[in-house]
Amino acid sequence: MFQQVNLASAGIERPLDILAIAAHPDDVEQTCGGTLIRMAELGYRTGVLDLTAGDMGSRGTPEIRIKESNAAACQMLLAWRGNMHLPDARLENTVSVRMSMAAEIRALRPRVVILPYWEARHPDHYRASEIGFEACFLAGLKKLDEESEPHRPAKILYSSLYANVTPSFVVDISAQFERRMAALFAYDSQYGEQPEASDLFPQQQEIRERLGAIARFYGNLIGVKYGEPFVMKEAMRVDDITAMGVRSL
Repeated sequence: MFQQVNLASAGIERPLDILAIAAHPDDVEQTCGGTLIRMAELGYRTGVLDLTAGDMGSRGTPEIRIKESNAAACQMLLAWRGNMHLPDARLENTVSVRMSMAAEIRALRPRVVILPYWEARHPDHYRASEIGFEACFLAGLKKLDEESEPHRPAKILYSSLYANVTPSFVVDISAQFERRMAALFAYDSQYGEQPEASDLFPQQQEIRERLGAIARFYGNLIGVKYGEPFVMKEAMRVDDITAMGVRSL
């Protein structure tokens, strides 16, 4: 079940397996929500750290966005979700921001961190990626904070769904796609039939068709219905080349 906890005391006894970090509420629902659902269904503890409450958005309010993010968290089966309440559209990679995020990573102790791809149209997205990577490094420094134990995630992945790059791998989310869409549409202020800024926002059916087409494209790369792409900067180790999952011909 979803629960929101104080970041200062979050999950030390039961660390997260996977933490997705994003600039705005509804970012992970679009880019890696299906993967988070799949991992939760496999028994892993998953979480999301949103950096802002989307206060500069054309629709809704920060209070509404937070409430909607909690509803989306239930749909995604998250063990934890938090928000740093940093200024939307004005994210900066400062020492204080990096240190604050590093403290949260030390508290949550995730094994895997998912970040936005490091190039993006929205400055907040690539700033979130940059801040997240540096905070993961800082979190492993023993002398960073004498009051908490150092922790450095074993793996950093980049969600590349909106980047025009070849993914390192694709996760099959065919069984999780509809639940992912339900999580996204929990943000009724953004994706419901609202008169405000209607010229900027497509209708819900159009959004479903667009995201479905993107997921179908990546699913087709691995021979499944729906997929989510990821990039990793390291080489991937393969111990048995006969057991690799996708056919060449």
